[in-house]
Amino acid sequence: MNSFMENYILDINPIAFSVGPINVYWYGLAYVAGMVLGLFYALKIVDAKKENCNLLITKKNIDEIFIWIVFGIIFGARFGYVIFYNFDFYLNNPLLILSLWEGGMSFHGGALGVIIAIISYSKYHKIPILETGDIVCAVVPIGLFFGRITNFINGELWGKETNLSWGVIFPNAGSNPRHPSQLYEAGLEGLALFIILFALVLSNGLKKRGLISGTFLFFYSFSRILVENFREPDLHIGYIFLNITMGMILSLPFLIAGLILIFQSLKNEYS
Repeated sequence: MNSFMENYILDINPIAFSVGPINVYWYGLAYVAGMVLGLFYALKIVDAKKENCNLLITKKNIDEIFIWIVFGIIFGARFGYVIFYNFDFYLNNPLLILSLWEGGMSFHGGALGVIIAIISYSKYHKIPILETGDIVCAVVPIGLFFGRITNFINGELWGKETNLSWGVIFPNAGSNPRHPSQLYEAGLEGLALFIILFALVLSNGLKKRGLISGTFLFFYSFSRILVENFREPDLHIGYIFLNITMGMILSLPFLIAGLILIFQSLKNEYS
């Protein structure tokens, strides 16, 4: 006899609640929660580590850069999805690019948007780019966690079919249980990565500029490549070749960049 989870059919309304004619979606709440908690945590990091880690960045800088990052995430993630994952569709339906509440955001596009925001802001305010990047990367897993939970709620980006007891039936994907790959990613990219980076922050890892950024890029990319093996590739893309997905290909440069940053930060410490 199948267990409860194997029989569980996802049936969660993507609309969290309505205020009159206005619908409030879980996607929107996830972004707000990620940003608010991320900003709070970043300010706490600067408060606690400014003297011990000789940080040049101030709490005022954190407040300002988060505005830049919000725009970097939204525009980068959306246009990254449009370009990397569904270009032909949006080319024929350009107005739907603005339908953010329907989902369709790319981490890699969002990451590029954030990187541009970090570099632009840091150069303008004469703050070390890696110092800004380290603090931002330390808080990003909070947003990733909420984002992946919302992917699950929306019944999107589901996994491959499975006979495992925790398989979930996604109505839009047929009647067979599937890996809840969104929850795998929430656990790895969100919770586990947050704990790892939190430990580095506590141990004054911000002194080694680039270490936290590199650890984030490496662990995220490794986790993403791992979970892609359990995740159903986008129907309109499929596998690029063999069992290689677009997500794996886009993650590889970030993984390599992460290793370079880790190596460089440790090399600088002992040089």
